[in-house]
Order: sequence, then structure tokens, then C-alpha cells
Amino acid sequence: MMEPGRIQKLKIARIVRQGAYLCEEDRTGDEVLLPGKQLPKDAKPGDEIEVFIYLDSSDRLIATTTRPLITEGEVARLKIRETTKIGAFLDMGLERDLLLPFSEQTYRAEEGSYVLAAMYVDKSGRLAATMKVYDYLSKDPPYRENDEVQGIVYEISKNFGAFVAVDEKYSGLIPAKEYNGEVKAGDLVSARVTRILPDGKLDLSIRKKAYLQINDDAEKIFSYMTLNHGRIAFTDKADPELIKKTFHMSKAAFKRAVGHLLKEGRIRIGESYIELLRQS
Repeated sequence: MMEPGRIQKLKIARIVRQGAYLCEEDRTGDEVLLPGKQLPKDAKPGDEIEVFIYLDSSDRLIATTTRPLITEGEVARLKIRETTKIGAFLDMGLERDLLLPFSEQTYRAEEGSYVLAAMYVDKSGRLAATMKVYDYLSKDPPYRENDEVQGIVYEISKNFGAFVAVDEKYSGLIPAKEYNGEVKAGDLVSARVTRILPDGKLDLSIRKKAYLQINDDAEKIFSYMTLNHGRIAFTDKADPELIKKTFHMSKAAFKRAVGHLLKEGRIRIGESYIELLRQS
């Protein structure tokens, strides 16, 4: 059965002035037009040809030999060509763009930017895109714990954390306890696999292991103090949300980094502040 959004092998039923009408192997059901400019020069009736089926501007089935950037059920990073009152139109590599309705957007992206999206067929039979890609991602990852991976953050949840599509294909999550506001939806991130769940989903961390991360965190705090009159207006006993808002790190990570700077003799801690020590 010919359905939009899929790549299929069809046979040339007949060649006409506009191109060629294609049909399925058993020649039952509808025929679909392959425009003449897409037809190989030596094509003849009975030849098999691989095409992508989609809808033209009049919502009629049409075929193309051009392979799109995405097919039904797939996830891909696509460029926003245009934003309109009904949603955004994505470049899927064909003459016609793919509609991303407002209702299927997890955040508002600007024209010219890229979003991670999946293709689906809507209730009216038209092709459309959704940024709600969770159910389209694979739960059969080829990774092991501590592997370094790359991915795209596609949604942020206060309760769960940052959802990441690893390699634009596998389901990953930076858990809320690991997520401190460092990244936002749409960001490309490098992360470390911290756990592989029984259902195949990945827990991720964008921070290094604690003994490696501590140096980076200490330098981040030191740089902040250098740019802010050599002082922080709170100590490592401050509210976790204040620490998170200021440094994008957990209270535990902040305490470790402050302890590291203290041990190196670069700071001193007052009752309500931390300040740099003058180096002789």
C-alpha cells in the first residue's frame, strides 16, 4: 500500500507526457506520478524504481527519486526555513517543506536555526513533524558505562532533567540531580554515560568524574571572584538554589571546589563571604 512518508520500490506502469505513473508489484491499488524530471532517461514500463512518496501542494500523492533528509518514524536535525501563524516549516531536502505545528513544538526556535524532529502522518494523512521525539528514539544503544557520547538536548523537565537524543537516535537523560542549568533545549552536548537502564535508556552526565571535575569547578569559582572584586557574597553553606543560579553546579560540587581552593591557599572563608587571598 502506497503511503506518504516512506521510501518504496514501485514499478513503472505507464509513461505519459508529465512523467511516469508508478504502481505496486501486484498492480492493484492507486498509481502515483513520478514527474518527468525525476524519470531516468532509459526508463520503460515494468522497470522497478525506488522512490519517496509524499503529498504535493494540492495534497495529492507524488513520488520523487530524491532521498529526503527524514522519513516517517525517523528523527533528524532539520533547519527551520520559515515560521508562520500555524507553525514552522522545516527543510526536509525536497521541493516541499515539512510543517512543524506549534502544538508539536517543545520550545520556540527561530527561523534559520536547527531543531530535532520526527516525521509522522497526521489525522488528515499529511506529513508533519514533531519535536516530541521521546517515543521515536531507540532503546537499544551500543554504548557502555563511561563511554563519551554526543547528543542534542530536545526538552527540559524540572522533575526529570534534560532529555538528550544521543547521536540523534538513542534515548538519553541528564537526571535532574545532575542537571544544573548548564544547557538548554537545542544545545549540542558532549556527555558521559553513567548508567544504562534495563529498558535501554541512558543516564548521562555532562560533568567529568568528581576527581577530574573539581579542578574545572575551582577555576570557574576563582575566575568569578577575580571578575567580582575578589569576593563571593555567600559561603559554601549557602542555599543550593543560589549556588546553582550563580555557578551552575550543585552544592556538593561547590563545596568540593571551595575546599580545593582553600587547601591551595588561594581563598579564605568569612562568616558570610568568600574572598581571594592576595598572592605575595
